[in-house]
Amino acid sequence: MGRVTETTDDLSLRDVVAALERLYPLDTAQSWDRVGLVSGDLDQPVRRIHLAVDPTLAVIEEAKQAGADLVITHHPLLLRGIHSVATTTAKGAAVTELIVNDIALYCAHTNADVADPGVGQALAEACGLSGTQALEITEGQELGRVGDLPEPLGLAEFARRLHEALPRTAGGVRVSGPADGTVRRVAVLGGAGDSSFEAVRASGADVYVTADLRHHPALEAREEASLTGGTPYLVDAGHFASESLWLPGLASRLVTELGPAAARLEVHVSQVRTDPWDFVLGAAAPEHTQGDHA
Repeated sequence: MGRVTETTDDLSLRDVVAALERLYPLDTAQSWDRVGLVSGDLDQPVRRIHLAVDPTLAVIEEAKQAGADLVITHHPLLLRGIHSVATTTAKGAAVTELIVNDIALYCAHTNADVADPGVGQALAEACGLSGTQALEITEGQELGRVGDLPEPLGLAEFARRLHEALPRTAGGVRVSGPADGTVRRVAVLGGAGDSSFEAVRASGADVYVTADLRHHPALEAREEASLTGGTPYLVDAGHFASESLWLPGLASRLVTELGPAAARLEVHVSQVRTDPWDFVLGAAAPEHTQGDHA
């Protein structure tokens, strides 16, 4: 696919990258992370942007069919070192598709997690929170949010409302705690969050909303909670679902940041569900509370 000639009214990739890095500065990313521009020529024109959680082959194909010049994802494509970009691997095929089709790729990961507003605020809003504060400080940056609901809710009702606010996934929302448990104070951390239980306990949260909760950390957290009144309860909202909420806000903030220059720009959120699961069997209804194993 040949490079489209840029007109005087076109934004360049350089313009968009500069705007993104004002919104999500690279130096706020965690030290282990790999964020920023992955592919693309800074002088190429950008007329259509595609937003997604993950830079999968399906997302790239969707962007190609839509005529996108730039894909912005939350998760990095090349977080860990690779030794080949041959099309015999998924990452190699992704890089090739991007380059052959003149599609740039930009990733904003933990620098978007810690931004204000960012991934944490989007998840907090979906939980019904406002006026939140940082859950913890990591490498000098605020990570996660904690705040109070306008009025107390039962745990099952809280989880139901959150489920309605999230994109549908096969795994849905997993909950640990009694269905009628009272929830007022809520801690949230989009994506994988089972390394933050100490901060959650210190926050006084009644429930912790995050994702990718592993068996042992989650079980130990609930055991600890049983010694101190039963909270925090746990809600695993799913990695993809908990972070996809950030994308619509990214679209509007990016257009605002670009100002009048964005008048001809199209920004679209991907419709590809990059959650890896397709179906689930044997899920328990809310009446199965903590301690029921029947």
